[in-house]
Amino acid sequence: MFVKICGITNEEDALLSIAVGADALGFNFVNGSKRKVAVQRALDIARRLPPDVLTVGIFQNELPERVIEITNEAGLMAAQLHGVEPAEHVIRIKQEVRTVFKAVSAGSQAFYNARDFGADAVLVDSETPGEGEIFDWQMAENAPEGVPLILAGGLTPQNVAEGIRKVRPWGVDVASGVERRAGVKDPILVRDFIKEAKKTSHSQQGIGNNGSNTDEPYDWKEDPTWQ
Repeated sequence: MFVKICGITNEEDALLSIAVGADALGFNFVNGSKRKVAVQRALDIARRLPPDVLTVGIFQNELPERVIEITNEAGLMAAQLHGVEPAEHVIRIKQEVRTVFKAVSAGSQAFYNARDFGADAVLVDSETPGEGEIFDWQMAENAPEGVPLILAGGLTPQNVAEGIRKVRPWGVDVASGVERRAGVKDPILVRDFIKEAKKTSHSQQGIGNNGSNTDEPYDWKEDPTWQ
């Protein structure tokens, strides 16, 4: 189970998250977000991380050239698009950024047409992606085949196991559900969230799209999805 801790704003939270098993960290560049970080801050944090941690820049309705520029300046490996970006923008960004995630609302037309984006994975969220709002997980059950699905939206250590069992995603994403306050993580919540996600995925035969149901720690670099 791929686990991404989003809304990282400081080195302490970044190191804590990977120490307890996070596979990816998200850095928010969305204007107006309480978790927005400066490009230099993201770079300073990212350069201190092990190379096997996927670092992801979060954007919303930015021009492709701007997404590519910031991702490169911050030394990040991936971009996550949280707006209403058209498929051609996603495809353009994918030409310059190796890994691209596209966020869509559960049950929306974009959700059902997710394959058109050409993204490496689709993050399924509530009607207002990025707001930490839970949604009816049944709306995410009919995802297009062949598209790795990342479940987001109001996840917490208390409900992530249920979400995984119902949606059977390839990965999960959390920000507000493991925070003391916006932009500051709670070590216990981060630890418990990752523990529950990994434990539940191991108990589900063939869960998700990473093709692994062993008890070995998940390594996104070894996943054929990213080859």
